[in-house]
Amino acid sequence: MLSLEKIIIAANTLKEVIRKTDLIYSQALSKNNEIYLKAENLQVTGSFKVRGAYVKVASLSDEQKAKGIIACSAGNHAQGVALAAQKSGIKSTIFIPSTAPISKIEATRKYGAQIELVDGVYDDAYNAACKFQKETGAEFIHPFDDEDVIAGQGTIALELLEQLPDIDAVIVPIGGGGLISGIAYTIKTLKPSCKVYGVQAEGAASMFHSFEVNKREELPKVSTFADGTAVKMPGVHTFELCQKYVDKIVTVSDDEIATAILTLMESQKLVAEGAGALSVAAALFKKLPIEDKKVVCVVSGGNIDVNILSRVINRGLLKSGRLSDLTIEMLDKPGQLKEVSQIIADLGANVIRVRHNQGGEGTDINDCYLKISMETKNLRHFCEIKQALSKAGYRLS
Repeated sequence: MLSLEKIIIAANTLKEVIRKTDLIYSQALSKNNEIYLKAENLQVTGSFKVRGAYVKVASLSDEQKAKGIIACSAGNHAQGVALAAQKSGIKSTIFIPSTAPISKIEATRKYGAQIELVDGVYDDAYNAACKFQKETGAEFIHPFDDEDVIAGQGTIALELLEQLPDIDAVIVPIGGGGLISGIAYTIKTLKPSCKVYGVQAEGAASMFHSFEVNKREELPKVSTFADGTAVKMPGVHTFELCQKYVDKIVTVSDDEIATAILTLMESQKLVAEGAGALSVAAALFKKLPIEDKKVVCVVSGGNIDVNILSRVINRGLLKSGRLSDLTIEMLDKPGQLKEVSQIIADLGANVIRVRHNQGGEGTDINDCYLKISMETKNLRHFCEIKQALSKAGYRLS
């Protein structure tokens, strides 16, 4: 059974393996409250997952270790298991969904693991791993639904209570629920007054929906770029622990996650992956009652693929009103573009792309459409530009 003693033993096991990650105060995020960031994106392997993986592998007997270990993961647990196996001299086979970022796959391979790619999402990789385990007898290291793994993740809470004793609330990303189960159990055991909030992506909200119906339910599909939390069904242990110790679970959209990633990069110089930024998205978009509170957002990982990062930045700019598109209907005559550009320039925006299209069927012969992409300060600034153009007689569509 999970116990505080087990979590303390896990912390001692991890002393020479992981780093005690920084707790960073965020002036940019603190609005009528104090927001701190628990930077697990700066952890060994770039994610909190190494904590639970190493504790589980360390608990195995010599006989179990001799048979090798198996894991399934979207990437972060894979790296944690591979590192633990490497340090223990154990053979590891990791099943990874083909949708996982290439950077996570290659990072796992560098730790010496044998990689097996499986078409589909995490749950498909899990089924393949279970089949392989029955065939080989190797030890399966579950990414979240295991009490040793949960105890390893709970060591984060021990650090939090030492770093910020008067903490009022902690916001934790949720996939299968291992991270929040360990943190919630530890926090509520040592400081019951502290609120524990969970966050999931709207497209992969299995724990959120299970909470609503008060039983574990499997989603028909998951869809989010926060691949580290793309789990169709919460674990048996994790659901039970969350029911008992978690105060509330909310969801955030992929656009909100993208904005959180961009905010962390700009204001904190921290790189977070989609799953890692869930907690910050919840705070940024006021999803939880955290006014006048000291709040910790667990930034659970930073292993984002650079190709995805460029798309995320672009989406974050659009969501925050920093990148804006405008279509103007006008007469096709000389001087129009100059006048439009002058209005935009006078209001301090920067035009980065212009496309001129002649009017199509159903429009006047002399009509045209001007499509403009601009760098703007925020959504309010974009609205000011639209109002100025409308006042000048231009029709916006």
